[in-house]
Amino acid sequence: MAHTELGDVLKLLAAKPSTPQLTTDLEIQLETFLLADEQSDIFGVTASNVKSFVQQRSHLLQQIYPDFDCFCRNNLGWQTDSLGTLWNLWLPLAIDLAEKRRQLERPLIQGILGGQGTGKTTLATILTLILKHLGYQACSLSLDDLYKTYADRLQMQQADPRLRWRGPPGTHDIQLGLTTLQQLRSAELSQPVQLPRFDKSAWDGAGDRTQPETVAGVDIVLFEGWFVGVQPIDPIQFETAPPPIVSSGDRAFAREINQRLHDYLPLWKQLDSLILLYPADYRLSQQWRQQAEQKMKATGRPGMSDAEIEQFVSYFWRSLHPDLFITPLRHNSDLVDLVIEINPDHLPSAVYRPG
Repeated sequence: MAHTELGDVLKLLAAKPSTPQLTTDLEIQLETFLLADEQSDIFGVTASNVKSFVQQRSHLLQQIYPDFDCFCRNNLGWQTDSLGTLWNLWLPLAIDLAEKRRQLERPLIQGILGGQGTGKTTLATILTLILKHLGYQACSLSLDDLYKTYADRLQMQQADPRLRWRGPPGTHDIQLGLTTLQQLRSAELSQPVQLPRFDKSAWDGAGDRTQPETVAGVDIVLFEGWFVGVQPIDPIQFETAPPPIVSSGDRAFAREINQRLHDYLPLWKQLDSLILLYPADYRLSQQWRQQAEQKMKATGRPGMSDAEIEQFVSYFWRSLHPDLFITPLRHNSDLVDLVIEINPDHLPSAVYRPG
């Protein structure tokens, strides 16, 4: 069954009143699709259990469809492919997270690793929506929420002008993150936890801490960021590093950032599992950033020029180059539990377990 045909079937399903019973025709079509999908086995679908998977996903899709439809129209621009992604990926992934939480008998800390434009926020928002219907409360925490204060980062920049932008290892309050995740992992359902929050618009875009958010009863924490879970590498690799790490100064900077990454390892140990959102080409992040800036300018807000975006993106590639730090994780089953490859249109193209 083609992807568009699946979307048509799912639209018919979504239009029906929420019911645990499917018509025989719809059920057979969805079973056929699941068994033909090469990625279904990732979530445990087999010929012997496909009927129960179809019934579970169908009932859940009908429950969440009004909220999902509203989210897509307001944030993604409605696409038939969005329903296909919901069926093939977002629903089974949320069900998988709920089962992990049930087995743990404590809050689950789910890491989400992905660069600019890979859809970390979208994934976290949709998973939160689905998990709510499964009876689990999720909250999102970004690595960005752990930035040091504006005053502290200004002091850092004065001591080391190379740290011109927030983002790389060294610009975060690691202890704040560690304390927060430890509290979330061990919290009783009624015990409130303060989630740090960061206002990127403060100080003319330099950003600063803002009022924390109080949460309670959290079952699943979606901890996302552009280098969440990333490990230090052997410094010898910088001798043959790809551009823009080209000069001796670039290599020295990359080595120092790599060394600072060791400080984040206690934070990563709080993760129960890690999802990698992997773009078809890491250089897409520059294109996606340009698109985001153009949208901002179209609303009358200030945005970076293409030259400024190139400098900005190159800065991050010099600190933690994707080819050196991210690409190897696609095949590292010790660190990553699921890889979701992302197309230039921001939609997932492949899903697999590392190995």
